[in-house]
Amino acid sequence: MNKRLVRLAERRESLILKAAAQRTELAHNIQPWCIPVYIADQGLAALRQVSLHPGWMVGGIVMLSSLGPGRIGKWLWRGLVTWRIVHGLHRRLQAPG
Repeated sequence: MNKRLVRLAERRESLILKAAAQRTELAHNIQPWCIPVYIADQGLAALRQVSLHPGWMVGGIVMLSSLGPGRIGKWLWRGLVTWRIVHGLHRRLQAPG
């Protein structure tokens, strides 16, 4: 019985080491995919927002189409800056600590 326990302990130790090596290898293999997956996740989040609030999208399109072609770029830039500020504040408010 004692030999069996020793073999089981050795087997357990080897399996733990093998699992640790596999986790390390997996983390190394996944690293190049972090940025593309993050970008895809942000795109899906944007699509969710649009599907949850289609009125905002329609209102924005109507507003932009009512402006002249020279002023659209200016308003799009202002909207991007505003979105970045709001998104940054939202992230800071949700951050722990």
